[in-house]
Amino acid sequence: MYDDKLDKYYIGSTVHLDRREYEHLSKQSKYTKSGKNWQLVFYHKYLNIKDARRIEYKLKRFKSREIIEKIIKDGKILIK
Repeated sequence: MYDDKLDKYYIGSTVHLDRREYEHLSKQSKYTKSGKNWQLVFYHKYLNIKDARRIEYKLKRFKSREIIEKIIKDGKILIK
């Protein structure tokens, strides 16, 4: 998710995308509650939550906005 006013990205994983998006937009999430304009800009389906969380962890460790923006632009995640 991305908030243009904060100019920040949020990276997360979930089994229920619609529910999680609602939680962010209704300010039920600690990290995203300060934002007003969160938008889902990218998502990727995995076969299981374990794989999704592994990729989430790697992305957060990179701490690179450049990598996140390339993934959004390309529409795919190339890290394993």
